[in-house]
Amino acid sequence: MPRLKRFLSEVMESLPPGTLWLHAEVGHNSEAKKEGLQLFGAEVFGTPKPERLIKRILDVASNPGDLILDSFLGSGTTAAVAHKMGRRYIGIEMGEHAVTHCLPRLQKVIDGEQGGISKTVNWQGGGGFRFYTLGEPVFDADGGINPAVRFPELAACLWHFETGEPAARIFDSPCLGVHEGTAYFLLYNGVLGDRRPQGGNVLTSQVLSHLDECWPHAGPRVIYGETTRLGEARLREAGITFKQIPYDIKAR
Repeated sequence: MPRLKRFLSEVMESLPPGTLWLHAEVGHNSEAKKEGLQLFGAEVFGTPKPERLIKRILDVASNPGDLILDSFLGSGTTAAVAHKMGRRYIGIEMGEHAVTHCLPRLQKVIDGEQGGISKTVNWQGGGGFRFYTLGEPVFDADGGINPAVRFPELAACLWHFETGEPAARIFDSPCLGVHEGTAYFLLYNGVLGDRRPQGGNVLTSQVLSHLDECWPHAGPRVIYGETTRLGEARLREAGITFKQIPYDIKAR
């Protein structure tokens, strides 16, 4: 079929200034592949984006210190450019290249690599980043606790949910800690050495006596468990808020 042929000058005249980004200004896939070769020694991704393109986007849409989210991090270009431009960033990637490519790329940025936009923004290196891997999901498809989640993982989740603080240690006892005067406990996965009710997963008088003896606390307490054999009056008297697993586990 006949097609209308328009020259670049005609297109530019009909568009607001800056609407059309030219290859000469923001780069192209061939340039991005060359950047990948310099970084990784091979062409790993089919359609990588040049650092100049990401720089233009961040120039338009953000300011230094802003938080940039790339939920499909790919080769790590967005994080690398954001780092060089003084932006904070979060990158999410489920592929193995998160470890094999993104991680070493960002380390090279910190070390001062001079590819991409480094010379344009006078990048000399510095800064840092944190690299996290996700554990097992807490809940299964039916809303129950995932059988693969062990006590330390669930305890870490509950500590963060209740306090807002990161879990900076390994949890290996039913007492998770004290936050702003409230002590938090978790009875789960036979943490007291026995899966029977009197052994630790259910809050009974015997279990409460054991908690009082080993982890005494004069203030309020929040105790998570499968269920409780103590009545409301006894719980109030002991300053306990009981929360049942999994129904009372909520994300912040």
